[in-house]
Amino acid sequence: MIGSLEYYKVFYHTAKLCSITAAAEKLCISQPAVSQSIKQLEGSLGVRLFIRSPKGVRLTEEGKTLAYYVERGMDSFLKGEEAVERLKNLEQGSVRIGASDMTLRFYLLPYLEQFHEEFPGIHVNVSNGPTPETIELLEQGDIDFAVVSTPFELSPGFQAQAVKQVRNIFIAGSRFSHLKGKTLRYDCLLENPCIFLEEKTSTRKFMDAFLGERGIFPKPEFDLAISDMVVQFAIRNLGIGCVEEEFALGALERGEVFRLEFDEEMPWRQFCLVTGKRDLISIPGRRMLEMMETGM
Repeated sequence: MIGSLEYYKVFYHTAKLCSITAAAEKLCISQPAVSQSIKQLEGSLGVRLFIRSPKGVRLTEEGKTLAYYVERGMDSFLKGEEAVERLKNLEQGSVRIGASDMTLRFYLLPYLEQFHEEFPGIHVNVSNGPTPETIELLEQGDIDFAVVSTPFELSPGFQAQAVKQVRNIFIAGSRFSHLKGKTLRYDCLLENPCIFLEEKTSTRKFMDAFLGERGIFPKPEFDLAISDMVVQFAIRNLGIGCVEEEFALGALERGEVFRLEFDEEMPWRQFCLVTGKRDLISIPGRRMLEMMETGM
């Protein structure tokens, strides 16, 4: 490119306003500075761009040709600046979030509702999947941040902030009523059919680690992908299910299943906000993070 982009900016405004004085006022620079920029551009191109008169300036034929292309370029630059301003003002843009079924349903949804109400022009994309897959998306830069449940592992440079405590429970239907009201040992899971989530889920990993520390390794009759289906299978007496407590609350309240009591409860787990470098997160993404970190 010949010359500096600043020369073309001066040329654009001078051609638009047909006045060196008006262009100087628009650009907040001196008239000699405008004249010098035009002179430099004319020298670089080897043509005369303006004809000066007492009433101002007008374009030469060469100037008109250049103005046709410069105007299109400058208009694109200005539209780009306006678009960035709209992003800053949260009038447009997008936020990309990763979440599991559990964290989406029992933590993230109220924040999504509030965010959409305040910033309707922002597109929200939620990638829904198990915790390990969600962490992988974050580390690859495909999402702005993740809302996942423990346990999980993070690469260096990523941070996790606990935002809610949750716990796993075991449930069963009427077929297993002989276990109701008793204080059980976990080895009873070896003697009864079980319904668990898939091994790649954080709920299953947490349960397996807890039971494994006690030398108990039950083999489930059913490995399911969705917590709601674990509850449905338990209601139909297909086995003892393990889910995060909130998934089972409705069925527990309706008496469709009951909670098994053990001599030792599994410890609490956490929902966590997981982020990388904050300056790489989109402006809408940072605003939504602020909402969650401050409780709206």
